[in-house]
Amino acid sequence: MAVPDQHVASGSGALAGLIERPQPHDLEVERAVLSAMLREPQHCIDEAVELLGAAEVFYSHIHRTIFKAIVALHNHPELKVDLVTLANYLLKSGKLEAVGGVSTLAEIHDFVPTVVRLDSWCAIVRSYATLRRMIDICTESVSRCYDPATEVNALIEEIESRIYQVREAELRDTIVEVKDSIGAEFQALQDILDGKVEVGIPTGFSEVDLFTGGLKKGEMFVLAARPSIGKTSLALNIIRNLALSTRTPRPRRVAFFSLEMTAEQITRRLLCTEAGLSESVFWNKSFNKSDISRLTNAADILTNSTIFIDPTGGLTISELRAKARMMKFRNHIDLVVIDYLQLMRADRANDSRQQEVAEISSGIKQLAKDLKIPVLVLAQLNREVEKGAGASARPKLSHLRESGAIEQDADIVSFLHRDRDEAKKVAEGESVKAEWIIEKNRNGRTGVVDLLFFPHRMEFVPAAPYSDEDCPPEKRKA
Repeated sequence: MAVPDQHVASGSGALAGLIERPQPHDLEVERAVLSAMLREPQHCIDEAVELLGAAEVFYSHIHRTIFKAIVALHNHPELKVDLVTLANYLLKSGKLEAVGGVSTLAEIHDFVPTVVRLDSWCAIVRSYATLRRMIDICTESVSRCYDPATEVNALIEEIESRIYQVREAELRDTIVEVKDSIGAEFQALQDILDGKVEVGIPTGFSEVDLFTGGLKKGEMFVLAARPSIGKTSLALNIIRNLALSTRTPRPRRVAFFSLEMTAEQITRRLLCTEAGLSESVFWNKSFNKSDISRLTNAADILTNSTIFIDPTGGLTISELRAKARMMKFRNHIDLVVIDYLQLMRADRANDSRQQEVAEISSGIKQLAKDLKIPVLVLAQLNREVEKGAGASARPKLSHLRESGAIEQDADIVSFLHRDRDEAKKVAEGESVKAEWIIEKNRNGRTGVVDLLFFPHRMEFVPAAPYSDEDCPPEKRKA
């Protein structure tokens, strides 16, 4: 058909037009950097190498050649870097004429009268190099979009990954001598002791936070349990604590990826837990006017929270990363929660389920590092935990279902444990004992925290002895 053909031709022409345009650069600034390196080599060469990295940041191939030659001479302490030795080095390597001869080198040497703005010049050179990299990535991506054999999700993931690599290159850390950072770090530790700075985001379970320091930026926190023990309920309790907190500088913004429950089910669970009600009172028509009042109050409270729910089933790791990045950029989320890991899918076919789970686990850890926020991921334990000792058996790291990679990637691995049959025997308003076991803690100690589980309202609370701030407001001492 004529219209599609014209559309493709138009797109291809636009792409060709972009390729023909000169890419962003400033040759004068590049010359200024090289001039500074020649005028004061002892101080400027090392600074330029640190700020620029490789010669590829220069647009001009001539400037790249000269930069490489200067650095090569500088790496030989017995040689002095000056105009004469540089010309001689290029002559011996057969590149002197290619860069324009001695006259070009002399012009570059005299190009700037002072070197005080070297850091600014290097920043400009790097920024143009970054723009050129982005143009290359985008141009190649546009070209691949016209290829009918291109797999869409794989291409999107590749583009996102390459763009993040550009960002990471721009934000790369510089080398810091310890004595220069001691003062700042001492003050940071003092601020933590004084309560001015959080180590991590408090979970609302203070005894757990004593073990873990809370949910820390860039860390993968695993909460695992057998089916029907209450890991989703505990995760929602944590989300509620964070999103409605009045004891932190501000309530937290949470993204909850629920692969098992719908958004409506999650919202209903949050409402009933906040109201202190069992969902069953609505199904069996046993609710009363006071229950409706409590539910209304809960709705008012939750309306002021910032909780995002994504109920996509069979989510792939690339889809998770894309959605989480978007919410981090648009909504400034503080935490990602995933329920649960084994329901996710890898981006490509694997020889075994263990390999697929390993790829997913690695991707989640990388997501936490990329976004610099904590990721709380729920996981299923295998049935081995119930063999031998039965339902009361305590879980171990070896019980993590389908992959030891989860243990390897996670910064913290914890288990939720209780006797599942006990909940069937309790009356409404009564609780059963539960344990939150910190089994692996990369940066701290391990141990067991006692909890109470109220099955009718699907809520976990700290077991006695506990502090007043661990209690919901309506249950605190007068």
